[in-house]
Amino acid sequence: MSARAPARFATEAQARAAAAAFDMRALPEGFTDNPFPWYHALREHAPVRRMPDGAVFLTRHADLVAVYKDTRTFSSDKKQEFSPKYGDSPLYEHHTTSLVFNDPPYHTRVRRLIAGALTPRHISAMEPLLVALVDRLLDELAERGEADLIDHYAGAIPVEIIGNLLGVPREERGPLRAWSLAILGALEPVLTPEQASSGNAAVREMLGYLEGLVAERRRQPGDPDSDVLTRLIQGEQDGERLSEAELLHNCIFLLNAGHETTTNLIGNSLNALLEWPQEKARLLDNPGLIRTAVEEFLRFESSNQLGNRITTEPARVGDVELEKGTRITLCIGAANRDPAVFAQPDQLDITRQPNRHLAFGSGPHQCVGMQLGRLEGVVAVSRFLARFPRYALAGAPVRGGRARFRGFLHLPVRLEG
Repeated sequence: MSARAPARFATEAQARAAAAAFDMRALPEGFTDNPFPWYHALREHAPVRRMPDGAVFLTRHADLVAVYKDTRTFSSDKKQEFSPKYGDSPLYEHHTTSLVFNDPPYHTRVRRLIAGALTPRHISAMEPLLVALVDRLLDELAERGEADLIDHYAGAIPVEIIGNLLGVPREERGPLRAWSLAILGALEPVLTPEQASSGNAAVREMLGYLEGLVAERRRQPGDPDSDVLTRLIQGEQDGERLSEAELLHNCIFLLNAGHETTTNLIGNSLNALLEWPQEKARLLDNPGLIRTAVEEFLRFESSNQLGNRITTEPARVGDVELEKGTRITLCIGAANRDPAVFAQPDQLDITRQPNRHLAFGSGPHQCVGMQLGRLEGVVAVSRFLARFPRYALAGAPVRGGRARFRGFLHLPVRLEG
């Protein structure tokens, strides 16, 4: 069984010192494995923490909600921030073209196209295929006896689902996970030369692959009611179509966003149940709690820990005045453990209600695929527990080593029924 890491510093003096020294561009040792002591220290002692480079780091739930809702003052457009980081590169072109890093009207138009294929009706229709996929993977796990839950289970599920949505042939899905990890890894606060090189290579390779896929779909369109790629190609009947570059980069965004966060949700959930065996027992005794459990997993170990905005005019957050052009980091992982909103925030409680977590963001930029992600989490975790209720670690879990996306690279387990 995993040992639970402490969620707070041992003394208030340590917490104050940690908050005063915190710098996203020079993260302290141990932060990516267990960021929660720093999150608590910052929220209590420096909730609007000004970084040495002038950026600010927000950790209170109420401050994040306010920023999310005010899209006029707090912009999602990343051109100003990403230009010095990436230069003239494939990574810059990708991240400044994708849905998530843009403002209306472009964001509104692209989001509407994607959301049309992710309605409750469409998601409900995906469930039988999802169940069949999960059961097939569970059969394969049973044959292994021991397995890496990331490589052999959590990472395989969203690749198949998003691959189906975009109509990627199954035999061509092999490189998707590595491409995704490389491109999203380049979003870390400090970009290493290795991350830049692998991220740019991954964008180039994905663009090359998608050009052929789009060309084929233009020749043979799918059903726009369920095929996201066909919807993006055809556009709205009364609206403007995406340019070729916009189309390709938003396909990359869909593949990456739908893959990474869901992989982390499933892996984090199954690891959390090992660390909180009393909650695992409650869920085994009452499988009907799975939906509230998934919401709690999303809160407790948010797949996406950080978001970003930039001020378009002078603004105020808490008691801190921000000048125009201030870069802001929204700490979702800290807001989701804010005691002002969540009782006993460091306790995993699979019956927690209400649960106003921000794992999917809030406001107009709230995750367009959140209902699909929830369904994948519900099916993957519930059916795994039903099949292997006595699963246990078979080695040390390996975290991804990233600040923005919290998940595992490896989670070795023994599978026992």
